[in-house]
This record gives sequence, C-alpha cells and structure tokens, in this order.
Amino acid sequence: MSGEEKVREYKISDLDKIWMEYDRQNDILYINFGYDIEDADEEFLSGDGDIVVRIKNRRVVSLMIMNFSDKANIIVY
Repeated sequence: MSGEEKVREYKISDLDKIWMEYDRQNDILYINFGYDIEDADEEFLSGDGDIVVRIKNRRVVSLMIMNFSDKANIIVY
C-alpha cells in the first residue's frame, strides 16, 4: 500500500458486560468486554507497545494496559 496504513475497524459488543481486573505485581490493567475471558483470533500492540488489543471475530474482547500506574500517573499501594 505504498506508505499508507490500512485502517482496521473493530466492534465492542456490549459495554454493559465490561469488567476490569488489576494485576498489581505486573502493573497490568485488564479490561474485558463480556462475562467470560475469550480466546483471541488475533492480538496487536498499540503504537507505544503498552496496550494489547485482543480480537475475536472482528470484536474487541479485551484490552491489556501495561505499566498502568505510570500511564495513569497514580501510586499503587
């Protein structure tokens, strides 16, 4: 595509079923869209490499935010 990056579009099914979990030891915030953790068909990293987007059937099933306390500028006790 001669220098152009293709824009990918994904959907989030139901925001009413969102839940989060924080891994203090590894400083990762998991955001899940749905009641169950689903296996992903694909994963990709954000431009800075700190956010993993997990996809299944063109739907975002979860996000993993690495180094969450630094990104949110908070101190975790």
